[in-house]
Amino acid sequence: MLQLLIAVAFSAAPLTLYLPPVRSLNPFVEVLEAFLGQFSLQTHRIYPRLRIGFSRIVAFWNGGRS
Repeated sequence: MLQLLIAVAFSAAPLTLYLPPVRSLNPFVEVLEAFLGQFSLQTHRIYPRLRIGFSRIVAFWNGGRS
């Protein structure tokens, strides 16, 4: 078990080299926040339409079985 733990620890150590410094994450976070803001606006417009469409499909299925 100890050998497995050591193997996993040493194989995960090089992955820390792929993490960028914190100062270069700030522009990425800003772009991500802007993208998610635009996506949430689209979601609020689309969600009621999906809910209405889904309720119509369910009503059709339930109406055909009675």
